[in-house]
Amino acid sequence: MATLRGGRSLQRLSAIALSCPRARAAQRCPPIATHLHHRPRYLSTTRACRRAETIDAFPSLLANTPPELLSRAAPTATTPQTLTEKIVQRYSQGLSQGKFVKSGDYVTLSPHHCMTHDNSWPVATKFMAIGASKIHDPKQIVMTLDHDVQNKSEKNLKKYSQIEEFAKSQGVDFFPAGRGIGHQIMVEEGYAWPGTMAVASDSHSNMYGGVACLGTPVVRTDAASIWATGRTWWQIPPIARVNFTGILPQGVTGKDVIVALCGRFNNDEVLNHAIEFTGHSNTMRSLPVDDRLAIANMTTEWGALSGLFPIDDVLKGWLRYKATEASMYKAPSPTASLTSDRFNHQRLDELLSDPLTADKGASYAKELFLDLSTLSPYVSGPNSVKVATPLNELEDQAIPINKAYLVSCTNSRRSDLAAAAKVFKNAATTDATGKITPAKIKDGVQLYIAAASLPEQRAAEEQGDWQALLAGGAQPLPSGCGPCIGLGTGLLEPGEVGISASNRNFKGRMGSTEAKAYLASPEVVAASALAGKIAGPGWYERPEGWEGVRSGEGDGIAEEDRMISIEDALDKLVREAEAAVLEGEQTVAGSSESAPASPDKESEVETTTDILPGFPEKVTGEILWCDADNVNTDAIYPGKYTYDDAFSSDPAKMATVTMENYDRAFGQVARAGDILVSGFNFGCGSSREQAATAILAKDIPLVVAGSFGNIFGRNSINMRLWASKYPSSSDASASLSPTAGKVNKQSLDSPPPAPMVTPAKQSALTVRTGWTFTWDVRRSRVVVVEGEGGREWTQRVGELPPNVQEIIARGGLEGWVRKEIEGA
Repeated sequence: MATLRGGRSLQRLSAIALSCPRARAAQRCPPIATHLHHRPRYLSTTRACRRAETIDAFPSLLANTPPELLSRAAPTATTPQTLTEKIVQRYSQGLSQGKFVKSGDYVTLSPHHCMTHDNSWPVATKFMAIGASKIHDPKQIVMTLDHDVQNKSEKNLKKYSQIEEFAKSQGVDFFPAGRGIGHQIMVEEGYAWPGTMAVASDSHSNMYGGVACLGTPVVRTDAASIWATGRTWWQIPPIARVNFTGILPQGVTGKDVIVALCGRFNNDEVLNHAIEFTGHSNTMRSLPVDDRLAIANMTTEWGALSGLFPIDDVLKGWLRYKATEASMYKAPSPTASLTSDRFNHQRLDELLSDPLTADKGASYAKELFLDLSTLSPYVSGPNSVKVATPLNELEDQAIPINKAYLVSCTNSRRSDLAAAAKVFKNAATTDATGKITPAKIKDGVQLYIAAASLPEQRAAEEQGDWQALLAGGAQPLPSGCGPCIGLGTGLLEPGEVGISASNRNFKGRMGSTEAKAYLASPEVVAASALAGKIAGPGWYERPEGWEGVRSGEGDGIAEEDRMISIEDALDKLVREAEAAVLEGEQTVAGSSESAPASPDKESEVETTTDILPGFPEKVTGEILWCDADNVNTDAIYPGKYTYDDAFSSDPAKMATVTMENYDRAFGQVARAGDILVSGFNFGCGSSREQAATAILAKDIPLVVAGSFGNIFGRNSINMRLWASKYPSSSDASASLSPTAGKVNKQSLDSPPPAPMVTPAKQSALTVRTGWTFTWDVRRSRVVVVEGEGGREWTQRVGELPPNVQEIIARGGLEGWVRKEIEGA
């Protein structure tokens, strides 16, 4: 079968320089780039763009909406919105007339598509338990099997069979085990469509942003709600703009871009934000779609809820190719609709006639920039995405490896496999007779490969790339998540070092907690497998006069290079004036207001919050202190238990492994009724709702932290686990435990500091403090008593919104949906 293809280098061909008004600026303007857009496909499924129907929002959202938001007066048509806000506007229901959604708004959301994977059966059991029998809109739902595809046990095969039969009975598009990773299927089959919103019960739904589809994760309970009603709730997060400048150099990939972003902006700058990537058209042309998918995919690890690229010429070319390919290869699937139902030129004509773009003057919570031309190959780790090191520095350390992985939805598409195969082909030798001897991986090293999907593997086979990797000693695995999620063959053993082209290297994620995991591009993974140590292929050459990576706040464009219209100039002046007025108001307010309340004194006027029927007014317990930041979901509930449905449905069993990857002693130290208090970014990582239910299984009703991973916060609400941030007006983060920050302070998302003298007595990871924490919901305050007869102090906290109370009071989102179905 003939196909059009080109390697990474063909995707970034530079042409003539862009003409600029000043000679000096002309030297800095990025050159125009052209590309070959490829990617054949064999299986497919999509449908015409479908807008959400207008249905009532959650009752509490409408009942408690301020009158000004329900006003029928229409806002002006020029209300500037970000691209994220525009897409959410399309898929929000129950909006008042003329309402333009904005960051911070709670909306009732009916996404264009919702994908579930191996967790489809647990979702189905929730769906049936709430009294639902028929999926609200079968065309909205996609089911895939991808996580535990190597597991051939009777129990797992039975679950897979149940999912397939359920999908068939409901008329839902279904993709069986071995067909591919769900996120890749969503993209290559056209479910993730530009300008739409798609969700999935998996944390890497962000990947859809690589094709300008707003992708964000939901959890199993949300998915059951969407199955039953077509909708769920969502709060529009703060939106950050990340501006790219320059041209990505030869030998540097999209993986290097996102690894550098995670490492250079590693202080939670984009935590729980929606990201929009922007840049000059020539800059964006140096980022082909596959690189965009890798970048968007790992915005999850960066802490963001989405990573959205624009609808531009690069994407348009890729879409046209896909539509042509779909029309040529209409291979029918027995379990899903045709790809050409989604990828077709008529639908593209409609999309491209009026593509969505962010409005000029749209408001962003923050703006960051990265100069791509200053990047070199990067490596993430060990065991952290927040530590990114230039490859050349690690090469100098000659770090030996035991295992290498070309797997996952991040970097195992055909272009990634081609890049890795090129490393092997270049290292092959030819004797005097012309016989070619394939390059082999280093003795003692194991290399595992698994394509992102079956069509991607077939394309790699047609190009000879798959065979080149096998000839070099690679061990093939079925298309699926496998080692990336810590399931199946090839996991890291204690003491081993691995390097992977996947997306997540949390401690214990890919095997033993005593192993080390690094992340890198496919080229670097392949070169490392050949060398037996972390190494690169040598394709990158540092530019003359290089002075380091340019990144920081703002858009990164030098003022002398900036060309703006009169409208843009006026908009800039208005924004600067507004900022000056706000600064003045804050200065005046600061000089006239009294000092903030101390932990011992409440200076604010007490207000009360209405408590819905069935919702408790207070929760109280002893503080159980876990002195760590970035306690991820793998630490709270290990991945090896996540897809064992029998285990995860038994609270007694779950309680025995709660916080196991954080502290194996946690189960013996924790008691029923404790209040778990920890550091910042608690619950980051995957979307597994068991991280919340495992804590509940230990009879812990409340978690208090400096901040939460958004998906964990969402799970907490859906599963009726209370969660509260430290009071922002005090140093409570250092006051909620007598040992806070004094000894043993650690981060589970970054390696420990350099070796230090071990103290005579190591502090326990989990500490019983003897202190009491009480959250008074009606008065919106917390009261801490520092042990029997100790100091008592009070702090104000935010009100608990009525819609959140409503979900918790009904026993979680399942209970809410059940009530809605009963009342329908």
